[in-house]
Amino acid sequence: MTWAGLAVVLSSFGGSALILGLPSIATDFHASVPALSNLGSLLALGALGSLPLATLADRFGRRRLIAVGVAGFSIANFGSAFAPSLGSLAWLRMAAVCFEALVGSVATALIVEEAPPGRRGQAVSVLAILSGAGLLVAIIIYPILAPHWRWIFAFGGIGLFAAPVIWARLPEGRAWHRVHQTGSALRLLLRPPWRRRVAILAATSAVVSVLLEPAGLFYTVFASSALRLTPTAISVVIFFSGAAALVSYLPGGFLSDRYGRRVPAVLLTAGYTVATAASFVTGTVGFIAGNLVWSALASAATPVMGAWSGELYPTRARASAEAIGGVTGALGGIAGLQVVGLLAQRFGLGSALVLAGGVAITGALLLLFLPETRGQPLPD
Repeated sequence: MTWAGLAVVLSSFGGSALILGLPSIATDFHASVPALSNLGSLLALGALGSLPLATLADRFGRRRLIAVGVAGFSIANFGSAFAPSLGSLAWLRMAAVCFEALVGSVATALIVEEAPPGRRGQAVSVLAILSGAGLLVAIIIYPILAPHWRWIFAFGGIGLFAAPVIWARLPEGRAWHRVHQTGSALRLLLRPPWRRRVAILAATSAVVSVLLEPAGLFYTVFASSALRLTPTAISVVIFFSGAAALVSYLPGGFLSDRYGRRVPAVLLTAGYTVATAASFVTGTVGFIAGNLVWSALASAATPVMGAWSGELYPTRARASAEAIGGVTGALGGIAGLQVVGLLAQRFGLGSALVLAGGVAITGALLLLFLPETRGQPLPD
């Protein structure tokens, strides 16, 4: 947990830096909403590269790929500080997203495999809290540095010093050592019953991302342009949203371990998609309240979904299956970004995000087709 958690902290710091710095980036490069949508779409493509890397984690182990991922996104973070144009920044951030997604999927697989069966949800919630710690560091640092967004990316290169330590100190998973690799992980996932499970979770990830990807990308842009909030005010809102998230992770994991995965996952997914969409069309007060609810419900859902997906997949292909969810989420996010970018020109950014929310809520309904797995032995 210590060394996988450190990797996740560093990963979330780099991902948060772009969102916090986006208004300043847009100003420096004179970027419009459609241009930023294209930036976000290119970033989402980075998740596609995490899939072949995650298959290596199923074949060669979790430890090496987590360390490689930390080194990869740290190099991309440091390079982003010197990007001469929006296009070059987009390519560097795309590389960073690839390695961030790799670390997220492999670290989740490792923690699910190593946690006691009755505590998997709580173990994933601790990993999620550590991810929130990376965001917390970013929101504390950025108001001090704003509008100098390049400095925060340069600071993100610190992971280069952590990567070799993670390689040396992170123990390899015992569950992965016990299984016998018998061929391609992706081929295994195409067999029943894994094929249906992967398809449902992939579809859920895709449709939910139609809303969450543009909502996350345009969060600070909407707050600064439509609501006229200052960088300090935005950081305060993010701080309290993060606090709501932090106090929600552990209850989400506890309730999931006690009452199951299926019902909490459906209710929480439906709740945070509605709160996300509503926060962009209810004024400043609604924006703040909606973000608090959105953060709390989405954070409570994180350990539920992390433990559930881990229990649904075989150990021989768990990291690959987790990465497939990231890939389909990226594709859904690309579609959402492009649609929101087009609709925003006619209806405004807030209304465009509400329309995306109508698609996203169907993701909660898809989860009803998955079996309950709470505390069951992990399939090999």
